[in-house]
Amino acid sequence: MPRRKQARRTSVRDIQAILRLTHEQGLSVREVSERLKISKTTVSTYLLRAREAGLSCWPLPPGHDDATLERLLFGRAGRPPQDLSEPDFALIARELKRKGVTLTLLWQEYRAAHPDGYGYTWFCEHFAAFERRTSATFRNRHAAGAVMQTDYAGQTVPVIDPATGVIYPAQIFVAVLGASNLTFAFASSSQKLPDWIEGQVRALAFFGGVTRAIVCDNLKAGVVKALWFEPTLNATFAAMAEHYDTTILPTRSRKPRDKGKFEGAVLIVERWILARLRNRSFFSIAELNAAIAELLEDLNNRPMRHVGQSRRELFEEIERAALKPLPAAPFEYAEWKSAKVHPDYHVEVDKTFYSVPNRLIGRTVEVRLTHRVVEIFHDHQRVASHVRRSQRSGHVTVNEHMPKAHQRYANTTPASLISRAAGIGPNTAILVERMMRDRPHPEQGYRSAMGILSLAPRYGPERLNAACERALLINAIAYSSVTAILKAGLDRASSAEPAKPTPQHANIRGSTYYQ
Repeated sequence: MPRRKQARRTSVRDIQAILRLTHEQGLSVREVSERLKISKTTVSTYLLRAREAGLSCWPLPPGHDDATLERLLFGRAGRPPQDLSEPDFALIARELKRKGVTLTLLWQEYRAAHPDGYGYTWFCEHFAAFERRTSATFRNRHAAGAVMQTDYAGQTVPVIDPATGVIYPAQIFVAVLGASNLTFAFASSSQKLPDWIEGQVRALAFFGGVTRAIVCDNLKAGVVKALWFEPTLNATFAAMAEHYDTTILPTRSRKPRDKGKFEGAVLIVERWILARLRNRSFFSIAELNAAIAELLEDLNNRPMRHVGQSRRELFEEIERAALKPLPAAPFEYAEWKSAKVHPDYHVEVDKTFYSVPNRLIGRTVEVRLTHRVVEIFHDHQRVASHVRRSQRSGHVTVNEHMPKAHQRYANTTPASLISRAAGIGPNTAILVERMMRDRPHPEQGYRSAMGILSLAPRYGPERLNAACERALLINAIAYSSVTAILKAGLDRASSAEPAKPTPQHANIRGSTYYQ
């Protein structure tokens, strides 16, 4: 059977060893217990007594010999404090939200001002009781700048469409800072992703800085998969968090205490803002937000009963300096979509086709879509960027994205072909215009027209123009007909007795394609 650890009487030397191992070597209570063969309860007790005596350091201050140490640790046992001045627990609660401040440090400062005041145990117990009285969720105490909690309030506000008279419910987005309780509210037409992102961006701008984390509900617009340990965020929401260098922490389903600050802020917004607007009629979201902003200013400047300061004052005192600065530009809303590259090296985005490098034909790419730009990514590398078309139709193509065989036609238009033909002669221009006009689609005549133009270096501009004139007279509007006329020399006979073009061929500058 294992032998029990033999209890022995603890000496002042042992207490000194406990303080040295704890504060000089940083050992835990368990490690000190194992090292000195003293129970963990005894180690904890003497560390507590030392804290109450203001001895949380090593080496001890000069003059603390064995007798002095014994008197400090055991001389007050069972004796009530002589100074009954109670600490300012509201101030202590605010100070605890500052980075690096602990309850032990605040008790030591209290004892420095009141040497015969209350001990550490009484101090901790009464502070915990104070927090229970002022906040039911005191365990979720947040440091300054640590967290912003966001979600939509359950209550909505009716807004009347002045054009149709239809009434639709405006959603109320609420955000609150964890340390100061500074509150923000904003009305939107829906809870969809664009409105959700706009609410986050406006809240951060209102606070004038960024918290280390944003705690939000598992809203479908922002959280794709609501897993507690590894939630999957919407790509746009994740990009917003990256832009502001913050962390998104979705809460658990049906766990309101995960965002207890928000739950309290919603009640206050409903009572102090929405209740005051219940008898007013609003005809636009902008009008409603103007009214909310006015009441929100009053809410944040009103003193909180248990704290003795307003949310704004508390924010300026403890939290503004703890926020990270905002980026140079606000986040620009963008949607992310997956698309497959078509055989014509274009992807379809919002009923419009945008080109990508032809080597990506058949691949799946990611598309980032803003109201101004379409960016296309493959393997996390941007491969194309286009100005977004306002109209939902047509193709947007970059020449470099085309195969070499297609690039020769890249800048070809009916007007450009007619212009090149006019440089050869008027009849050539008329013939080229007819080639494209007589087909269902002008593009179908591109190859024939370019064939006509290619005859000029071989036969000369004068012969080609004469051949085109003869082709127009016999209504043979084809590349093969012009080639046959040139090979047979019929263009020479035509040039001997030039014929006037028919009226329908005369005015090429009035042509649709010549503009």
